Amino acid sequence: MRMSSTIRTGRTVKRTTRAAATLAVAALALSLTACGDDDNGGGGDGDKGGGSKQPASSVTLPKLDGESLEVAAVWTGTEQENFKKVLAEFEKRTGAKVTFVPAQDPIINFLGSKIAGGAPPDVAMLPQPGAIKQAVEKGWAKPLGAEAAKELGENYSQGWQDIGKVDGKQYGVYYKAANKSLIWYNAQVFENAGAAEPKTWDELLNTAQMIYDSGVTPFSVGGADGWTLTDWFENVYLSQAGPEKYDQLAKHEIKWTDPSVKEALTTLAEIWGKKDFVAGGASGALQTEFPASVTQTFTGGEQPKAGMVYEGDFVQVNIGETKAKVGTDAKVFPFPAVGDTAPVVSGGDAAVVFKDSKASQALATWLASPDAAAIQAKLGGFLSPNKSVDASVYPNDVQKKIAEALVAAGDDFRFDMSDQAPQAFGGTPGKGEWKVLQDFLKNPKDVAGAQAKLEADAAAAYGD
Repeated sequence: MRMSSTIRTGRTVKRTTRAAATLAVAALALSLTACGDDDNGGGGDGDKGGGSKQPASSVTLPKLDGESLEVAAVWTGTEQENFKKVLAEFEKRTGAKVTFVPAQDPIINFLGSKIAGGAPPDVAMLPQPGAIKQAVEKGWAKPLGAEAAKELGENYSQGWQDIGKVDGKQYGVYYKAANKSLIWYNAQVFENAGAAEPKTWDELLNTAQMIYDSGVTPFSVGGADGWTLTDWFENVYLSQAGPEKYDQLAKHEIKWTDPSVKEALTTLAEIWGKKDFVAGGASGALQTEFPASVTQTFTGGEQPKAGMVYEGDFVQVNIGETKAKVGTDAKVFPFPAVGDTAPVVSGGDAAVVFKDSKASQALATWLASPDAAAIQAKLGGFLSPNKSVDASVYPNDVQKKIAEALVAAGDDFRFDMSDQAPQAFGGTPGKGEWKVLQDFLKNPKDVAGAQAKLEADAAAAYGD
C-alpha cells in the first residue's frame, strides 16, 4: 500500500517562515498532548467514531444518468475501499457509473501505457506535484472547469490551490493530504521504559536509548518502501537546514553534495547507523514494507518488535488492523526539532482530469467539496486540506486535532520534497532518491557516496 504523497513542481508552493512553522508545530503539539488519552478508537472504525455529519448536500452536481467514468489511483486495501464509498455517493447523487482502476507506481508510467493504448482514465489521483507537471507537459492533463475551480476556491487555502497549478492554470484538486511530521509510539513501551515524548532530536536519541535499555528495539523502519526514507530525510533536512535551503534543494538550485545534505545524512545515521536502534537492523528494515512497520510496533504485547514508528497521520489505517487503540495504546508526537524549528512537512494526492467531459469535471467538483471529503474522513486514516470539512466528522480526537492543525496552518507548510522532484528521481521504486537512501540505510557510514549518487541521479532527472 503506497501512502506517499509526493508530487513535484519546480515552484515553491509553501510560503512558510520559521515563525509560522513554529506556531503550526506548537499548535499541533498542544493538540496532540490534549488528546493523548482519548479512547475513541483508531482509524478504520467506520461509523464507530465521529460526531456530526456534513450537510446532506453542499455542492451542486449535474444529472449524469448513463454516463460512465474511470478513476485511477495507486491506493489499495482499506484506503481503496474507503475511497470507493466516496465514489459510490457520487454515483448516487448523479446517476453516473464510476469504476476504480488500480494503478501501479510510478503512476505516470502506468498512465502513459493507458494513453498509448487509447484508454486513459477519466480522472487520476496523482500523488506528486511533479506528476501533475509531467502530465501537463505531455498534453495529457486537462484544466479544471469553472465549477470545479469555484468549489476549490471556496474550500481550499491559496497554498493548496497553488500546488495543483501549472503555468498559472488549475489542474489538480488536492483531495487528500498528509501530515508527515509525526512519530507514533507504543504507550506501554514508553511507560515501561519511563520515557517521555521528546521535543528535540537529542531528546529523541535519549528516549531511544531508554527504550533499548528496557529491552525493546526503539524504531521500526519500513525501508522496503523507499518513500518512507525520503520522508525521514525531509523532516531532518527542513528542521536542520531551514525552509530556504529546503526550497532550493527541492528545485535542485543547490546540489545534493551541498554541506547541508551531508549534515542531514550524518544526523540520520545517528539512528539508522545503530543496528540496535532499528528493528531487524538494516537488512530487516529493508525487507519491511510500510504497513508491517506499523503493525509490528503495536502487536506483540509487552515485547513488540519496536517502540516507535515514524510516518504521517495515515499510520492510523494500519494501527486499525491491530487491537491497539489510537489515543491510549498508540500515541503520537510531532517530529522533534533537529535545528531551531520543528518541521512541518505535508503531502497529498490530487484529482486530475485526463478526459475532459461534463462527467469528469463533475467528479473533480465533487472531490473538491466538503461532502466528499467528510465521507472518507469519518472512516479514519484520512486527512483533508479542505477547510470547509467539519472536524467533528473525524473518528477520534487524535485525528481531529491533526486535521484542525493542518487547516489552521493555512499556507504555512512545506510540501514533500521528493514529490516535488521529477518522478524518475523522487518517485520511482528501485531508482533515484528511493534507492540511494535504501543503500544509505544499509551503509550509513558512506555519506559522501550517498551524496554523490543522489546528485548524479538528480542531475539526470532534472536535466541539468
